[in-house]
Amino acid sequence: MRLHLSPLDWAIIASYFFVVLGVGYYLKDKMKTSSDFLLTNHSLSHWITGIAFMSANLGALEVLGMTANGAKYGMRTNHWYWTGAIPAMVLLGLFMMRYYYSNGVRSVPEYLRLRYDHRAHALNALSFAIVTILMSGINMFAFAVVFDSILGWPFTVSILVSSGVVLIYTFWGGLSSSIYNEVLQFFLIVGGFLPLSLIGLHEVGGWKGLVARLPAQYLHTWKGMNKPGDPLGVSWWAMVIGMGLVAAPAYWCTDFLLVQRALAARNMDSARKTPLVAAVPKMLFPSIVTLLGLIALAVGPNLVKSDYNLALPMLMGRYYRSGMLGLGLTALLASFMSGMAGNVTAFNTVFTYDLYQTYLVKNRPDSHYLRVAKQCTIWGTLLSAASAYILLGFNDLMDYMQLIAILFISPFFIVFFLGMFWRKPSATAGFWGMVAGVSGATLEYVLYRVHVLKFSSPMASNVWTAVWGFAFGLSVTLVVTFLTKPPHEEQLKGLVYDSSRHEKRTEPWYTSPEFYAAVVLAGYIYLNIKFF
Repeated sequence: MRLHLSPLDWAIIASYFFVVLGVGYYLKDKMKTSSDFLLTNHSLSHWITGIAFMSANLGALEVLGMTANGAKYGMRTNHWYWTGAIPAMVLLGLFMMRYYYSNGVRSVPEYLRLRYDHRAHALNALSFAIVTILMSGINMFAFAVVFDSILGWPFTVSILVSSGVVLIYTFWGGLSSSIYNEVLQFFLIVGGFLPLSLIGLHEVGGWKGLVARLPAQYLHTWKGMNKPGDPLGVSWWAMVIGMGLVAAPAYWCTDFLLVQRALAARNMDSARKTPLVAAVPKMLFPSIVTLLGLIALAVGPNLVKSDYNLALPMLMGRYYRSGMLGLGLTALLASFMSGMAGNVTAFNTVFTYDLYQTYLVKNRPDSHYLRVAKQCTIWGTLLSAASAYILLGFNDLMDYMQLIAILFISPFFIVFFLGMFWRKPSATAGFWGMVAGVSGATLEYVLYRVHVLKFSSPMASNVWTAVWGFAFGLSVTLVVTFLTKPPHEEQLKGLVYDSSRHEKRTEPWYTSPEFYAAVVLAGYIYLNIKFF
């Protein structure tokens, strides 16, 4: 479906490109060290890093895909914003960020090198470098497909435009440029799509009118799970275990793309508050994506059911006119750029520090690693653009994305968690636990694809994939832990939880990360009860 843009719409889109490139240009002379370029030299407040943390999660598939899921699965989509996010973000803020930030790690894989050894570190760093390239390619591919269907842009032109803009402003301003633009992109996304929710809700007669148009099973987050007519087809306990206890912590607590934003904070308190600040808009985002999906299903069921990915473009074409259409498309553009830039800046950090400096070329001046980081930005963007063409051979974008997450993100969490909260796991246990987690997740995925395992929806299979990876990783880590000698106590100092160590605070209690976490958890409980 093609949308026709007015000169005002094109002016809004052009202004967005001008601003993001301007931010990068403004910052380029401030990038004097590799830490400035890759880590912002720990200079940002938790309000900035918190919004950037949330915005880095708002890639192309987040906005388009979750709106499509809202139409396909109804209020069940809320699980990915509440149980599938909030407890894990609180865990990261209250506990795990302590060990990342206090040990001065420059990346998440670097923690594994300190806690275990080079095997776990190299495996995680290499796998994460690969996943950032592929995920950035997904954003570029989705950008090209959407803007081809909406505006008629050729596929290659879209790839060149998106990759070119991201390359320029990340090459100039590094992580700082990415973070400041992510803050801008967050407000663009909210400003571009929240009015669409309000306009659509008004047309269908408000919340009561929307409820009257839709089947009851689409209107509850928990009620009726896995019963006849459930659009998702997952039981509540499988969701709690697979999503809440396994997949969500793996993503929110160990994905360096997100944790990198917290590591950019100016001190420990700000680093711990970063995911807690981000949790507030994360909880409220269903008021945009889930609601838009439900509205699309109510006003255009035939078109939406033929292709759920058309839910958001259909609503934009239906409700937006000159000016607002340009703002909405700019918000969509911002979501793509956010995903691309976030993955590119994570890639250049992991490659430069975790692979190049640690294993390939050691003990060079910092200026050398700054040059390498900038070269990585170029190569990372080019490889991302090339990986976008891989998706031309896939019929289902979500299947491809889930395959990447299964192999490269979810299986590693249990090794991180046990390493932070238990002193006995050895380096060998950590490494083989990671290998087993990847193997278990891959086995479940293969069995599902060859129809040995059957589920009511691909999303249900994804939940169980996380469970398999967790179970295999946990089992092997425990077995090898008891078959090998634990590490020396001196090696674990500051790397593992110690209940005897208490921090003294001089700031007011209501500024503490614990208070932020209490507010977030109260909101999480209220929303689950309200929309049960």
